[in-house]
Amino acid sequence: MLHLIPLYFLLAVAVSALLFFPALRQWTKQRLHACKQGLARGLSRSASHAEGAAGGTAAVLRSAFSGCVGAVQRHPIPILTVVAILALPTTFAFLLRHNHTFDYDDQWSPPDRRVEALLTGERLVPPPALPPEVFTTREVELVRPNLARASREWNLLDPDFRQRLLAVFQIMREEHGYEMALIEGYRSPERQAELQSQGSHVTNAGAFQSYHQYGLAADSAFLREGKLVITEKDPWAMRGYELYGEAAERVGLTWGGRWKMMDFGHVELRRPGVMKR
Repeated sequence: MLHLIPLYFLLAVAVSALLFFPALRQWTKQRLHACKQGLARGLSRSASHAEGAAGGTAAVLRSAFSGCVGAVQRHPIPILTVVAILALPTTFAFLLRHNHTFDYDDQWSPPDRRVEALLTGERLVPPPALPPEVFTTREVELVRPNLARASREWNLLDPDFRQRLLAVFQIMREEHGYEMALIEGYRSPERQAELQSQGSHVTNAGAFQSYHQYGLAADSAFLREGKLVITEKDPWAMRGYELYGEAAERVGLTWGGRWKMMDFGHVELRRPGVMKR
């Protein structure tokens, strides 16, 4: 099939030339008519007049050659343009005949060691619990009311999700210098219904409609100088949320910062069939 590609290209170029150059179309029509007449005369001769037929064919060829020369003299620019177009692909392929190389990246990149640790079963240990007063400051209450009643028990989270979230915390600390804090993990159906009743600006999910009820979701924030930072108005915190989302997606979690109703501190491990229970 590959040998048909040049033929197809030449045919396309020839058709294009006939379409764009009226003089070439007229010349081609005349040559075809002359060839047709010559072929008819040749076929009309008897086999017994082979020599005469040969002489007639020679005369036709001489006439055709003379006609071609005359056409070139009358229309040099269109004809030379067509010849150049036809010759260009062949010339280009000839010049590059020794330059067929394939570039590829043969550099091997080691896997992320934290992701690799998750796959090999390495167990990360949750950080020590923070003092309760960290979650009851005036700044925190303005953003997350009743946060003091939220569960921050790591052992209530799904084991796989817990390890992934701990890996995210480790990435944020070691690569970006952000200390993270779990502000809410498992959420009871009663608390979920209570939050929904506060309005869509808090949550649209009712009881058993959130991965929090299954220990597969968590809300986190940043620690700066011993204080919890949740606000989205702080450029430092917003940059942290962006890095947090990237780190979460690296370990296979879904980040709430990509939702229509953005929840920058939220991550979850989506598991098929969980919401159908």
